[in-house]
Amino acid sequence: MAFTLRSLAAAALATLATVCGAAAQSVEEFYKKTQLSVYVGSGAGGGFDEIARVFSMHFVRHLPGQPTPIVKNMPGAGGLLNVNFMYAQAPRDGSAIAAPFNTVFMLPLFGDPAAKFDARKFTWIGSLDKQTGTCVVWHTSDIKTLADASKREVQVGATGVNATPAIFSNMMNTLFGTRFKVISGYTTNEMRFALERGETEGVCGLAWQTYKAVQPGWIENKLIRPIAQMGLVKNKDLPDVPLAIEMLTDPVERKVFELVVLPQEFGRPFIAPPGVPADRAAAMIKAFAQTLTDPAFIADAAKIRLSLDPLTGEEIMRLLDAAHGAPKDVIDRAAKFSVVN
Repeated sequence: MAFTLRSLAAAALATLATVCGAAAQSVEEFYKKTQLSVYVGSGAGGGFDEIARVFSMHFVRHLPGQPTPIVKNMPGAGGLLNVNFMYAQAPRDGSAIAAPFNTVFMLPLFGDPAAKFDARKFTWIGSLDKQTGTCVVWHTSDIKTLADASKREVQVGATGVNATPAIFSNMMNTLFGTRFKVISGYTTNEMRFALERGETEGVCGLAWQTYKAVQPGWIENKLIRPIAQMGLVKNKDLPDVPLAIEMLTDPVERKVFELVVLPQEFGRPFIAPPGVPADRAAAMIKAFAQTLTDPAFIADAAKIRLSLDPLTGEEIMRLLDAAHGAPKDVIDRAAKFSVVN
């Protein structure tokens, strides 16, 4: 019995020493021996992917210990696979961050059973830029306006039924009477190739900033025609493209529209899982801010045509709190566009 007690005591002391040693480890010591996994919610080659790769390369230089970034693509379920993983399975020690799709963070509010997370519990690092969702058609289309899109069926691409292009297309159909038919299941790259090949006629919901970063030739050569903007304010690049919300006269419909498009305000966010040690979370938030003023990052951002209009994690949390404070009838109506049962 004495031997057993001594063994248990020794084991307890060893465990305590390990815990204390981990607690005493500095942020720099941790990152010197730990890689930083960057989980991207899209497939390789898309706008989110390219931006995440460029950002992470500079971000780690501002983290104490300068860890090596390892980008891991995790597409699926319109971005839900990535965010669910970050909430429940990713390590909470500061070794994992994600570049997720923004729209998925509204799904728990909308009652989607597949969204198994509370958006307000993530460690919000910040966002690089706001986004402007657009409805665009290929230049050969005879569709010139939203009114034209209400006269006949218009096939539009999407990566999944809960992806932004599907959500926005469904919303436009209900609020504006358009007849967008969503063809989902494409990868990010395939969605664009389908448009070039004529399999689809447009995309309704992809950010204008994504086209600028990934398909600048489409813009320069006028291969796509924007017919509506789906933000809260006009993008400076699109002064002559109508802002959809300005066409809505019903005040409740305007509130519904605002709630659905709200995630664009924190357009390209970076998160870490809940429960990251406070000192490592603080280091990531500080490194994010420093990266945004780093001349080398700013130069590389310009090369990939990434505009910078950042938000802090605190600002994103305020947006989420505002969304959760919306009237129930508005939330219920917005949910019908975002949640597919």
